[in-house]
Amino acid sequence: PEIKVFLNDQDEYIVAEAARAINDDLSIPEALPALAKMVEQTKFKSEPLLRRAISACLRVGDDASLNMLIQMAQRKDLSPSIQAEAMATIGTWASPSETDRVDGRYRGVVTRDASAVVNKVKPMLANFISSKEPSVMISLAKLLGELKMTDQSSILINMFKNDSVDVRIAALNGLNQLKDPQLAAIVDQGMHDKNTRMRAAALGLLDKVELSKESLTGIVNDFMKKGSPNEQQRLISALGKLPSAKTETILSKLLDDMKAKKLPANIMLDVTETIEKSDNTALKEKLKASQSYHNPMEEYASALQGGNVREGYRFFTENLTAQCIKCHAMRGSGSNVGPDLTHIGSTLTREQILQAMVQPSERLAPGYGVVSLTLKDGSEVFGKLDKETDKELTLITANAEPLRIPVDRIATRKNIPSSMPDMTKKMTKHEMRDVVEFLAAMK
Repeated sequence: PEIKVFLNDQDEYIVAEAARAINDDLSIPEALPALAKMVEQTKFKSEPLLRRAISACLRVGDDASLNMLIQMAQRKDLSPSIQAEAMATIGTWASPSETDRVDGRYRGVVTRDASAVVNKVKPMLANFISSKEPSVMISLAKLLGELKMTDQSSILINMFKNDSVDVRIAALNGLNQLKDPQLAAIVDQGMHDKNTRMRAAALGLLDKVELSKESLTGIVNDFMKKGSPNEQQRLISALGKLPSAKTETILSKLLDDMKAKKLPANIMLDVTETIEKSDNTALKEKLKASQSYHNPMEEYASALQGGNVREGYRFFTENLTAQCIKCHAMRGSGSNVGPDLTHIGSTLTREQILQAMVQPSERLAPGYGVVSLTLKDGSEVFGKLDKETDKELTLITANAEPLRIPVDRIATRKNIPSSMPDMTKKMTKHEMRDVVEFLAAMK
């Protein structure tokens, strides 16, 4: 605990290192109050230091720490990102995340009195509202929503007029959290916004407003004709949350379009998943009757288009079940057990990327697989695949020189099972779609 003495050092680097030692991993709980008080100092502006001091305030959780954080959120000498982090932390005060805001380690469930936070925040709202920084305004919208400050919804309605689409989306989500009476009107405005991300966010909240079956059908028809893939995906997701009486006809029509190959590839998986998760037996049976697969690639074809690059990157680098980064390198990080995927989007098609996950032994990456060949003259060849083109295979064998074999001389080919696992047992189709989108973008 005496490590807290280093928080008094004159060197910002030393102070930041002490903050890491106190907050990160298993932490040094006895020193957290001293770290929390660092939000009051004005000498250092180190983001690693200040983020840990903010986190320490949340973890200490007393009135003094909350007061310090509220004062910090009003300081104009801090960067907007730190102001926003302080404000966002205040918003979660009553029910913090179970994981650390800085390093993600599990910290446990904490529940506090929300009314006490609201009473302290209300007198300061005027100072918070004065900021024009989008990041701060977004955090304020989240704060109002998370603390259920229903009497302050006018702030969010004014935010919805902001030029920043991110601020408008945050305001919309805040009004949804408050269950504001004007939500339906705001959602309607959002659906007609000029920005596609704003329209997609509004469509995702259709289940929160009252719509007639006819109005809903009109909205679906309109966005199926001219909406972006993201808008269509959010719309279909919302349909899955609405009563079956309103959506059965719509989903049945989408299923017919999918069977007739008229449905955009980007939303095939969304329609399938929405029906699978519904409680409509008739729709489920119709979906099942339409599904006839001759091989795994047909079954997973809906994962070829419509993924989210950011989510795919997150899965590739962070998922502990798939552990992609344990075998593959990406932009200098990772492992060389499998092929480097930094430019894989320029090398493989989407179909080949998906096949590598669904049927890893069907196609071997040059340099990472072994093949057994039977040639038309009856001879057999066994070796490590070095290169492969449409015309020939180059194998590394026991011979001194690589063996080049024309494809037209090969009678049969057998790929020795790849060390790449069958990812259908480790990933959902949704996750595969995101990873395909991410890897296809790596060029």
